[in-house]
Amino acid sequence: MSTANFVHTEYPLSHPGVARAEQAVESARALRQRFDSTRGLAAMLLAAVVAALVVVADQMIETWAEGHLLAAWVALWAVGFAALGLLAGPARRLAARLVQALNAWSARVAQARADERLWAIAQTDARVMADLHAAMTRSDQEAPAVASKAQPEMSAAARRADKILRSRLFYI
Repeated sequence: MSTANFVHTEYPLSHPGVARAEQAVESARALRQRFDSTRGLAAMLLAAVVAALVVVADQMIETWAEGHLLAAWVALWAVGFAALGLLAGPARRLAARLVQALNAWSARVAQARADERLWAIAQTDARVMADLHAAMTRSDQEAPAVASKAQPEMSAAARRADKILRSRLFYI
């Protein structure tokens, strides 16, 4: 009687190179999500302000630095470090406000472009124009009900349609 021998080999379910590549992509994605654009801008603003203060301090110290070179050097570095310490918070807040303002401006520009494209399409397509008129009519009919409620928001599409039609209705 002969015995049967079976060979069981374990093969990995994924390729090690693919696993490393996926890990690298995931690490890059996590790094990108942690990136804060205001930090870099705050650092640049802070560096610019500190550099300006150091230049002004250097100009002031240059007049009396003839015999007091070490004292002038210490005073110059003290101004630099004091500026770094005192202006880091305001520079960070200014950078955050600047980034927020740029994001809001970008959103407004994108919305205006979208409105212009929608209006251009509506001028050539009667169905889109009918949809815009219907949205405006619905908005006018819902206005008394909306005014009586606590302050519910119109849908974004209804607001855009209302804005476009009200601003351009006299062209029709």
